[in-house]
Amino acid sequence: MPAKFNVNAARAQRLEALGLQWEFEVDGETYGLPTEIPRSAAKALAALDDNDLDGLLALLLGDEQYKRLCAHDISVQDVSAILNAYGEETGLGVGEG
Repeated sequence: MPAKFNVNAARAQRLEALGLQWEFEVDGETYGLPTEIPRSAAKALAALDDNDLDGLLALLLGDEQYKRLCAHDISVQDVSAILNAYGEETGLGVGEG
């Protein structure tokens, strides 16, 4: 009989490999995006327009971090680079129509 799939063990392995947050830096300030997205947040992500980069960042960063990030003069290309690196390193396909 095959062994049962243990969700908790699989999650622990993912978190051990990735950590709780994926971090990036802008002008010396560090920001963290979650490496695991709760199902409730996934529903909110799905409701966003494919081109809503600000909505995506606001949802992933949370209010406090998003407000800090908005204080910096970052471009659409910067945001795209952040999201691309995040997706590559975590395996999460965010911002992909």
